[in-house]
Amino acid sequence: MKRNWESVVLKVMGAKDFTLEVTGREEITPDFLRIHVRDGGLLERSGLHPTMWIRLWFDDSGKAHQRAYTVVNADPAAGTFSMDFAMHQGVAADWAWSAQAGETIEATVQGSSFAFPQPSPRRIWVVGDPASIPAINSLLDERERCAAGTAPVTAWLEYRHDADTSLQVRTSGSDVVTWIPRKRDGAALVEEVCRALDTDVVSASEDFFWIACEASSTRAIIKHLRKELGVDKHRIDALGYWRA
Repeated sequence: MKRNWESVVLKVMGAKDFTLEVTGREEITPDFLRIHVRDGGLLERSGLHPTMWIRLWFDDSGKAHQRAYTVVNADPAAGTFSMDFAMHQGVAADWAWSAQAGETIEATVQGSSFAFPQPSPRRIWVVGDPASIPAINSLLDERERCAAGTAPVTAWLEYRHDADTSLQVRTSGSDVVTWIPRKRDGAALVEEVCRALDTDVVSASEDFFWIACEASSTRAIIKHLRKELGVDKHRIDALGYWRA
């Protein structure tokens, strides 16, 4: 498989390449498949941080196609981790569906980072969907390990399939998770989140906002936070995980 111009640009920007080896697979729900891999030295050379993601390279009829996946259940000492694949039509899902132990796939590390703002947030607001739950869980784990452990989490998660709501979200204490069915191309999620996030409950200077859902929904929620509530961009960590 010949790498494309994206690979060249990433290399210039200091990206590191690795070869992962599949060790097994696990069905999480009928719509999500977890692939377990040996990391080829990735965790040792690149380190590990919450919400960490990597780029995988797939062969799309001889052309390189890259997609980003969050590192799940990483074990740096053993050099292993997993990745969750949404089983919809596409070259990435096709690869995951047929992947067998011993197969390899190329991966690149570049661009992933995360740290809670300082001082630690008063409250953490999260908006996501099944694709971002692995990142959300790593964020929640990090909260428990650091000073942000006292900050309660309020999360809205958009779902398409009833089985999505069975996915584990590692909340605790006074955390609240609301599942919202995807309707009107994501407008239902945006409306509910923006209605709930108002000046009566949000502290623009003390709270932290983590948003990773469909790209247009992510942009709409960021716009509300910045323009309507005056939240500083440094208190928002946002990424459009996919496009409708």
